[in-house]
Amino acid sequence: MLACLLSLASLPSYAAIDVYDFDSPQQEAQYRGLIEELRCPKCQNQNLAGSDAPIAQDLKQKTFDLVKEGRSDGEIRSYMQERYGDFISYKPPVRPSTWILWFFPPLLLIVLIGGWFWQSKRRQVTARGQNRVKVESTTAALTPAEKAELDRLLSRANTSTDSIDHDISSPEDKK
Repeated sequence: MLACLLSLASLPSYAAIDVYDFDSPQQEAQYRGLIEELRCPKCQNQNLAGSDAPIAQDLKQKTFDLVKEGRSDGEIRSYMQERYGDFISYKPPVRPSTWILWFFPPLLLIVLIGGWFWQSKRRQVTARGQNRVKVESTTAALTPAEKAELDRLLSRANTSTDSIDHDISSPEDKK
């Protein structure tokens, strides 16, 4: 029974490991760099090195074959892009079909930062009361009769602060 449990526990150690025989360390470094850079078409956000999908296995084998043939990185990338499109690469080329990938994120960032600065500046100006809105006075200056009445009411209010009655209305207002 113990032997069965131990054999089951060691099953993961029998998983397939890619073993490729390279002619030189430069070829191995080229291969490793390419499979780290190329994206798995099935997994989408995983590179070939980290994917166990069957298509990733096939692409690793094809990359190995192309490296063994002596192809350059550029030739291998273009070969993969011809067959799988720009999506295969984490660094797609700059061309009209990929402009949105290259230019939209920085433009969006610039617009968001500009909007944030504009909004914060607007709040600062409003908080200081400097919203630059001119308010034109629609009230006319007091006539001499109105000015005399205002002075009379103010003087009456000042003299009546000692009294209990704080009524500052004129007898005409009470009618």
